[in-house]
Amino acid sequence: MTDRPAPASDALGPEDAKLVTLARATRARVGAAQGAAVRDEMGRTYAAATVDLPSLQLSAVQVCVAMAVASGSRGIAACALLGEVDALGDDDRGALADLAVAGGVAVHLGDARGTVGASLTVDAR
Repeated sequence: MTDRPAPASDALGPEDAKLVTLARATRARVGAAQGAAVRDEMGRTYAAATVDLPSLQLSAVQVCVAMAVASGSRGIAACALLGEVDALGDDDRGALADLAVAGGVAVHLGDARGTVGASLTVDAR
């Protein structure tokens, strides 16, 4: 499993910009530390926030991947992760790598306002 630089984050296409908007809105609505959104191989999108309960802790990316899998997705093409984040965690990287489409998952990391500061590609395991 490797990460590679992705295209410049200031050149997000409309579909990736949509993921940023969904992640930002979800994080803000819930007041969570992080918001994420993913796009699957069929173009369907899933957005979620961090789950932080006494008995269950999941990152926003993990929730998005679980939602996609539970809906029948077989691959993830792109992801936006916003909020209190400066890097993609190992668990998030692993979840995305498990479902990476050919060519990998384009991942955009940004702040709570939706300003993307870094982009990378997570390849399949």
